[in-house]
This record gives sequence, structure tokens and C-alpha cells, in this order.
Amino acid sequence: MNDDIIRMAREAGMTDSPDDYNAYWTADSIDELERFANLIAAAEREKVARWMMERGYVTGHGDTIEELLREIDWQAAEREREMCASVAESYEPTCDTCPSGVANAIRARSE
Repeated sequence: MNDDIIRMAREAGMTDSPDDYNAYWTADSIDELERFANLIAAAEREKVARWMMERGYVTGHGDTIEELLREIDWQAAEREREMCASVAESYEPTCDTCPSGVANAIRARSE
């Protein structure tokens, strides 16, 4: 069993069996199981948040992994939109047939 999982099980108040042959964990109450589940969920959220921060994303205030993933999705779309607008801006001064304001139109798509 993963050392972090064992640590969280003990932190939640669960106990493991004394012999390794018939290894099992016991919880004396629903509260212990809920504490254990909450610790596991928090660890997973922390993993996702750490990944986001390492790659320059802002984690916001997501309480669930789904909220953090939605935040990544939104920020990735914003970055892509800005990169496209920058490319359009670089062509506008040199292109006689390009409509003006393309970069602004791309940026406005986020509104």
C-alpha cells in the first residue's frame, strides 16, 4: 500500500491489522471513513493544483478536481486566443488585403 495512503488512513483514525498475512484496515465509525475519503480527495486536488502551478496556470478557488480542470480549460483557451491575436497583429501592418482589427476581434471572443 502506498505510504501516503497508509499515513492518511492512520490520520483518519483507522487501524491496520497486527499481522501481515491477513492485512486489513478497520474503521470504528463512519466519521473515520469520511475523514479518510476527505483526506484522499484533498490529496488529489492538491496534485492537480500543483500540476497547474508548475505549468503557470492559476488555480483559482476550485473545491473539486472538476472545477480545477474547468479552470485549466478556460485558461488554455485564453492563452490560445491571445497567441492567435498576436499572430494576427504581426500581419496587419504588412498585409494589404487583411482586414484591420482581426486581433481585437479574436480577443473579443472571450467576452
